[in-house]
Amino acid sequence: MSGRAPVADWASDFDPLDPRWIENPYPIWQELRQKCPIAHTDRFTGVYFPSRYEHVRAIAYDPEHFSSRRVFIREGRPPLAPAPPITSDPPAHRAERKVLLPAFTPAAIQKLEPRARALCRELLERLSGKDACDGTVDYAEEIPARLTARMLGISEDAGDLFRRWIHEFFELSMTDISIVPRVIGEVAAFFDEAIARCRKTQGDDLISYLIAARMDGEPLSNAHINGTLRLLLFAGVDTTWSAIAVSLWHLATHEDDRKRLVAEPDLLPTAIEELLRAYAPSTLAREVVKETEIGGCVFKEGEMVMLAYGAANRDPEAFPDAERVVIDRAETRHAAFGLGIHRCIGSTLARMEMRVALEEWLARFPDFVLAPGAEVKWSAGTVRGPRRLPLMLGPR
Repeated sequence: MSGRAPVADWASDFDPLDPRWIENPYPIWQELRQKCPIAHTDRFTGVYFPSRYEHVRAIAYDPEHFSSRRVFIREGRPPLAPAPPITSDPPAHRAERKVLLPAFTPAAIQKLEPRARALCRELLERLSGKDACDGTVDYAEEIPARLTARMLGISEDAGDLFRRWIHEFFELSMTDISIVPRVIGEVAAFFDEAIARCRKTQGDDLISYLIAARMDGEPLSNAHINGTLRLLLFAGVDTTWSAIAVSLWHLATHEDDRKRLVAEPDLLPTAIEELLRAYAPSTLAREVVKETEIGGCVFKEGEMVMLAYGAANRDPEAFPDAERVVIDRAETRHAAFGLGIHRCIGSTLARMEMRVALEEWLARFPDFVLAPGAEVKWSAGTVRGPRRLPLMLGPR
């Protein structure tokens, strides 16, 4: 990212790939919220950035003016690549989402918890006897990658492939759109093979479920299934491992919160909601398909909008003392899983993975801290989280 022109003014020339934004966007968002709550940049072919909860919410609930057909900003406009239902608008969206709902009920997710817990313990056992580790590489990113593979009915060893695709699709392709069709082609070929196998021998997995599903009485097309699987892979892995990793980062750098959760494990579900609020990893986009005005700002047709749910979650008009992490905060109606018709269908799964991952980690390493002199590397792009997280594991 070093070759990019430096930001001249955050209000009129913001850049989410600027090193200052990548390292710590919260002061920037706070400044924009006060001085220019809807910023704009000519970068990425023109993008608006609302930093207040009310504006993010208004856009998320307005598919007439803001289409979901493109949900990422990039330096250019690659061909549309449907991944239903996240890239769909009404009226198609409703039926496409409804098809998936039974696979993500609390009862369905509960069946995955034993494997999630066993997986976390396997990963922690690998760290037995060690004084240090990378909280992201050795733990956080492995959990949703492997659990998602299991849910789809494919080998958990596919995790390395998933991680490469995610890095290329979410980070590298922001400035090189030629990467997009290549990655989508590789993912499509991978899932075409998996779908073909499941058509021969259906099992108790999500691919088999989609093959058997009906929408308006008709089976889903192969292209529809493939696009949905790409969505579940991309949406379910990077966001969740980022949420787990940033939770570890927070607890490693906030001793009082870490000690309290160790002493009061029943507080963990409440703390998770607060960590999601404060460090929401996801930023999605909308394409302006009809000119409109919100908050005194005219949104021009053809440009894009960045919906940073983390910015909405730190709006003091929506959350008192919004910049402070309060792990026993009573009110947590956060937007970490999105707002409107596209609110994350996998939120129950993500919460379960976070809870189990943190329960098991704190039980094994209650005294962990950030390694002295550690350089934490944060991701650049659509999903924010630590990509390198050097930790000292403490006495055992």
